Amino acid sequence: MDFGFFGTISFDGKFLTGLFSIVLIDLILAGDNAVVIAMAVRSLPKEQRKKGIIYGSAAAVLLRVVLTFFVARLLMVGFVKLAGGLLISWIAVKLFIEGGAGEADGKEAVSLWHAVKLIVIADVTMALDNMLAVGGASHGNIFLLLFGLGLSIPFIVFTSNLLSLLMDRYPIIITIGAAILGKVGGEMIMTDPFIVKLLHPGKATVRVTEVAFAAGVIVAGQLLMQRTIRKEEQAERVRGTVETNHE
Repeated sequence: MDFGFFGTISFDGKFLTGLFSIVLIDLILAGDNAVVIAMAVRSLPKEQRKKGIIYGSAAAVLLRVVLTFFVARLLMVGFVKLAGGLLISWIAVKLFIEGGAGEADGKEAVSLWHAVKLIVIADVTMALDNMLAVGGASHGNIFLLLFGLGLSIPFIVFTSNLLSLLMDRYPIIITIGAAILGKVGGEMIMTDPFIVKLLHPGKATVRVTEVAFAAGVIVAGQLLMQRTIRKEEQAERVRGTVETNHE
């Protein structure tokens, strides 16, 4: 069947191989995206979590469709993955802090649209390699390309919903999720064309950097949370002093 610009469905060896490859790619690479989505919606009320997951995933996939058409060239531009890696690392710290704050005091850390914004930024930033993999597996068939990007939605939605529920029961998953995002950030930075040309990092160097960023996200998050707690305690003492003086 020929759909013109959108490609053909032929069920020959090439088409079926591409289809199978895309399903595997979506299954394998859905994990990182599910982690950031689950962490972003965890601080939402339970009735809003599904909306956050669905809205965030759908918006991110729509952006992926647009970006996939020129992502191969984009990845070859220096500083793109470097900036993306730094952005992902900061988002990991932010989500770790919000997850810890929500666990500590029971407050809602984010709004629905704040969560959706974080999901879109992080997902699109992390999805560069995913887009390239799906784009390559589609062999230029637009139908396969759109099918692959669309298929990632249910995979990510199911996994993120499960993770967000597990995070309620096992808060340690928040720490693990933040570390995973930190690892992704470190890998993006070390594989940026500018960094590769400058440092020529080997596999061992990349792995060490990934571990360092994973640990660095947790350490930075803990330090920032402690600073916030100290500020709140200091403000509380000042308020107490003022109230005492008024009395």
